[in-house]
Amino acid sequence: MSPMAKRRTDGLSREVIVRAATGLLDDGGEAALTFRALTTRLSTGYGAIYHHVANKSDLLAAATDDVIAGVLTGVVVTGDPREALRTVALGLFDAIDAHPWVGAQLSREPWRPALLEIYESTGRLLDALGVPEAALFDAAGALVNYVLGVAGQNAANARVLAFGEADRTAFLAEVAAQWAKLDPERYPFVHRVSARLREHDDREQFLAGVDIFLAGIAARY
Repeated sequence: MSPMAKRRTDGLSREVIVRAATGLLDDGGEAALTFRALTTRLSTGYGAIYHHVANKSDLLAAATDDVIAGVLTGVVVTGDPREALRTVALGLFDAIDAHPWVGAQLSREPWRPALLEIYESTGRLLDALGVPEAALFDAAGALVNYVLGVAGQNAANARVLAFGEADRTAFLAEVAAQWAKLDPERYPFVHRVSARLREHDDREQFLAGVDIFLAGIAARY
């Protein structure tokens, strides 16, 4: 910082730093999170930040842990496990939509608390649904991969559109128009659902996928 820059006078904590980092990440992605930008936003020096976090990787992981903790805190695991799983899945979808950088970070360091807590919550709820021990690992992996995969792809698509010239409605209308022109004998399904593509809601479609998974669990076990 410049010697003339105004420094903060209140205490600087790890929580304050993580919140500031989250803001930078939300505004511009991982490239926007630099310690120079962080010192400017927090009106402090490098030393004060390094006192609480080791490096950018540590800060990214801490911000991810904080976002995921916000989703999982308060989820009731003693009620209907099916509804709890829907709540967790939709909460993760919304969190990754709001913080697109979270999806990539979760896959980068799977030993961190964020992903461990997701697996722990999912596994416990599937266990409560009666999924047998032999199938529990595969069932939890399939559901977590679906949730994070779809949520991450949705967030990535939204990010691309945000920096492009077309909005989601215009983009889907263009794709739907292209699908509608396809040969119905060669692509009967794609041709038939082209109108649905134009008007579908990503969040509702995501939750429909979770419900399909849970219906399969109920039918099998």
